[in-house]
Amino acid sequence: MSIFNQIASSTMSFTIPLIIVALGGMFAERSGIVNIALEGKMIMGAFAGTFFIHFFQDAIPGQWALVIALLLGMAVGVLVSLFHAFASINLKANQIISGVAINMFAPAFAVYVARTVIDSQNVLYDNAQFRFSIPVLGNIPILGPMFFQNVFITTYIGFVILGISAFVIYKTKFGLRLRACGEHPQAADSVGISVTKMRYAGVLISGALAGIGGVVWVVPISIVFDGGVGGYGFLALAVLIFGAWRPLKIMFGALLFGLMSTLALSSAVIPFLAVLGIPSNFYRMLPFIATLVVLAFTSKKTIAPRAVGKPYDKGAR
Repeated sequence: MSIFNQIASSTMSFTIPLIIVALGGMFAERSGIVNIALEGKMIMGAFAGTFFIHFFQDAIPGQWALVIALLLGMAVGVLVSLFHAFASINLKANQIISGVAINMFAPAFAVYVARTVIDSQNVLYDNAQFRFSIPVLGNIPILGPMFFQNVFITTYIGFVILGISAFVIYKTKFGLRLRACGEHPQAADSVGISVTKMRYAGVLISGALAGIGGVVWVVPISIVFDGGVGGYGFLALAVLIFGAWRPLKIMFGALLFGLMSTLALSSAVIPFLAVLGIPSNFYRMLPFIATLVVLAFTSKKTIAPRAVGKPYDKGAR
């Protein structure tokens, strides 16, 4: 049972950031802007958050250092998204190229600044002070280890973001307008909706969630940030497509990929996997193999927003 509890807890550590970042991609692409830059925005958010924790966690007690790190990650994600939005919306640049540029810039920037300031690309921090357990609830079978034992507040933040995102997308005027701009921007414009403003809003929300997701991915599973997030921005894109740009399906997709990531890192301590004698490198490939397999079978059935990736031309009909 202890092995099962460990797998369950680890799965949540991988699932929550995937949910948050994939939801960020959903907001951008529902507005009509392809956001392949999720990886770069995660890196920038993770770098800002861990850099802050590195210098200030001893001076700020309890969970506050992590909360401030999350806010910094969010702010940096929004800042980076401004460049992506300006290039994609105002300049009508190729949205894929704009995203790739951010993905190339982010790790180089993080490594350069880290080496300049602390003489190392590895930003060290201690995440032990951010763990906590809830005594009674932690004893619940299966759910206790996942949600109430040695957990981070990021677990609860992830589900709060999921609930808010689902409500905003389907139950608010803003969500309706955002979806309209991603499906038929000319029709939205004809009834007085500013396509430019809605697409900016979608991209900036996406950047905020990707920045938060970067911090949420790095802090619970490691004590060092080395300038990358292990390709999790691209996995979040796969979760977004697998989830058909819908919050609830995104959650189930994130659980699947989170489990694959857990098996990749914990294969040596899982008895029935350890005795198979399969090289550990194979298990490390599992999340990406799962990505290829899942997308091969589901991508033809999923329908993206019709106007995604297409610069808005007010004169086009």
